[in-house]
Amino acid sequence: MFLDFGVKDAIDIILVALLLYYLYRLMRVSRSLNVFIGIMVFVVIWLFVSRVLEMRLLGSILDKLVSVGAIGIVILFQDDIRKFLYNLGAHRRVASLVNFFSSSKRRDERKKQQNDSILPIVRACQNMARGKVGALIVMERNKSLEEVVVTGDLIDSAINQRLIENIFFKNSPLHDGGMIIVRNRIKAAACILPVSHDLHIPKEYGLRHRAALGISQETDAVAIVVSEETGRISVAINGKLNPRLSAEDLESILSTEMAVMEE
Repeated sequence: MFLDFGVKDAIDIILVALLLYYLYRLMRVSRSLNVFIGIMVFVVIWLFVSRVLEMRLLGSILDKLVSVGAIGIVILFQDDIRKFLYNLGAHRRVASLVNFFSSSKRRDERKKQQNDSILPIVRACQNMARGKVGALIVMERNKSLEEVVVTGDLIDSAINQRLIENIFFKNSPLHDGGMIIVRNRIKAAACILPVSHDLHIPKEYGLRHRAALGISQETDAVAIVVSEETGRISVAINGKLNPRLSAEDLESILSTEMAVMEE
């Protein structure tokens, strides 16, 4: 049997291993890791009984359970499967390939608009950090944030530094919750964001940081946090928090991350 093992078999094993590793990371973030491990244990038992021991009766029963269970898995993990397929299509290299075939003029115009929008955000965050004014700004990329927008107050305004600072001013009725920016416009403020329940988040981070991590885990959005206690700027991307950023770091991250949006 091992004499027939070739390059194609090695590639097959590597691809399956990469797929399982990616699914493992996805399930760990979505807090479904125990269910995923249980399914993998069941699959190993099924393969051992059916292929190694060749128990026909028990193997046929497990075959039926696997065929029916596949439908159940799709129903049970529909959100995780959707996120997996979305992340696959929205991968930076895929987005870069799409951008490569788009017109250079359109790319240049969009890049200029993004740069003009990023600078007021960076300056506003810098001023709010100096005054220790808490803020939470979420910038939409490829996945729509419409479900989050409807939870807040619609603004639909051009990005403006003073407007951002006034919204997050301590006495402003809109300072609680998150500001959503869509296509270089302030879409809404005081929006309710999903909160991350990751037990590994340091206790020093408050609700704003957990909300930033939560929205970055469920979508591909970029979430900016200004701490009210320390005045530090952080950015959450893909479920990971980049803390203690300077204004230059923030501008660099936003310019890089927002450049991979779909046309």
